[in-house]
Amino acid sequence: MIREATPDDVPVIHAMIGELAAYERAPEAAQATEPQLKEALFGAQPAAFALIAEVDDAPVGFALWFRNFSTWTGTQGVYLEDLFVRPEARGGGHGKALLAALAEICVTRGYERFEWSVLDWNEPSIGFYRSIGARPMDEWTVFRLTGEELHNLAATSRVNAA
Repeated sequence: MIREATPDDVPVIHAMIGELAAYERAPEAAQATEPQLKEALFGAQPAAFALIAEVDDAPVGFALWFRNFSTWTGTQGVYLEDLFVRPEARGGGHGKALLAALAEICVTRGYERFEWSVLDWNEPSIGFYRSIGARPMDEWTVFRLTGEELHNLAATSRVNAA
């Protein structure tokens, strides 16, 4: 079963984010706290949304996503930040069910794109994504600013942020 997350799911989402980070070989990178997740998912202005996959009322996976926007299509879309199914539940169709639920959100709301990133070494996931018809955007490279470099660039801004 796939359902929308509730505030009561924050601890299990937090735990699965840690499990995902360990799987992705970066356990120290998962620094979000439960209060941060609760605010991001259920605060006055949610920044993200989550779905939970369950078996016999026990969470076995989650998808955390947010809306993005395409200037080319003029429509919103879904960006899947995290998809995770616990190892003991893999192969049970939960990942596909989470992706199908997000695809349904896109279609129902008139969103024209559903996008996500995958680590280039994660062959099982890449094969799975290809099997459902997803195509890699090989001509694009993801860039990221964090830490000192982010602060250095911000310091050069001439915009007076209110």
